[in-house]
Amino acid sequence: MIIDEEQRFGVEHKDQLKKLKTNVDILAMSATPIPRTLEMAVTGIREMSTLATPPEDRHPILSYVGPRNDKQIAAAIRRELLREGQVFYVHNRVSSIQRVAAHLAELVPEARIVVAHGQMGEHALEQVVDDFWERRADVLVSTTIIETGLDISNANTIIIDRADKYGLSQLHQLRGRVGRGRDRAYAYFLYDEMKPLSETAADRLETIAVNNDLGSGMQVALKDLELRGAGNLLGAEQAGHIAGVGFDLYLRMIGEAVSTFRGEDVDGPTELRLELPVDARLPEFYIDSERLRLEAYQKLSAAASATAKDDAIDLVVEELRDRYGEPPAEVEGLIAIARLRRRAAQAGLADVVAMGSNLRIAPADLADSMRVRLQRLYPKAKLVAGGDAMVVPLPQDASDANLIAWVRQLLDALWPLPVETASV
Repeated sequence: MIIDEEQRFGVEHKDQLKKLKTNVDILAMSATPIPRTLEMAVTGIREMSTLATPPEDRHPILSYVGPRNDKQIAAAIRRELLREGQVFYVHNRVSSIQRVAAHLAELVPEARIVVAHGQMGEHALEQVVDDFWERRADVLVSTTIIETGLDISNANTIIIDRADKYGLSQLHQLRGRVGRGRDRAYAYFLYDEMKPLSETAADRLETIAVNNDLGSGMQVALKDLELRGAGNLLGAEQAGHIAGVGFDLYLRMIGEAVSTFRGEDVDGPTELRLELPVDARLPEFYIDSERLRLEAYQKLSAAASATAKDDAIDLVVEELRDRYGEPPAEVEGLIAIARLRRRAAQAGLADVVAMGSNLRIAPADLADSMRVRLQRLYPKAKLVAGGDAMVVPLPQDASDANLIAWVRQLLDALWPLPVETASV
């Protein structure tokens, strides 16, 4: 099954298509995949191929982002008419589209202007598009119905009114309606300067202005993923943040599931659960890009595994300092947690979890000498479930750094490392 223009379909639509037949191979194609699909491709759940080579003799579309100006609109239309080309003018309000077309007729009286929108009758709409195709009209004023599937090589200027109201995918798809021949194409993204732009709208317009090279849809889609979030892998939401599961755990779960599905061996011990009441994260003010934060979490997660090289965490920390500056307290906490996770993994533990005022560690299969040491160092500690786990009272009012150091000291005392790796 081949799904073209994948971004036009919702999750439920695609799931219904999959149910038509079992064991079907699916190829989804899009210049700007929805965030959920792109995130699945980036994490390895789906395989991804990118086509970055443009057709022969194609030119990048010159893009302009700025406030709406009648003189500029008239000049853009007249420049296209002088080279016997045609113009798309996108106004996504059916209630006022005729008024906009009349205003354009006043600005450029010599232009032949037609209007198209989804509320027109089938035959009337077909006639309008046919007239534009046959060059019996110079300017097509339309809603976003032209977003996909329209290939008119003689139309090489597009003007998008109130571009701040569109999504990144829409803006990129609309820009793709021009420049489909050998002539240089122009795209104007206009907004009302009397109305303030939201921060997200400004980011979208900046992204569409910067990424105007041929084949830049991937960069636009990645920015869309950053702005809207990755969505819900197990639900129908196409955008949003992963709730209730940290990036660290999420990425390892995804990696293990994909490896298992592909029949690959999943190395490493049972999943380690490390939960402490400390502030350990990469804040937005330190790394403002969601994609880069995801990348940093992933690197720290890989470096914290028991099979990673001894200096893996140090290399990640060095890279963070080099790229983003001195880490704040929250990042220092995350780094300390990564080191603690590696230490717990080396000890073969499955649970290091704070439960109220106690710390639960499992499994606690200690030798007799270590049980004596446990009672000497931590008199209030208890072995539970026949020695399958142990519970140790946590220090009271300890800072985040001191709490992590205390847990590390506990692990070093009861699960000492061989001499050659004791400094890890």
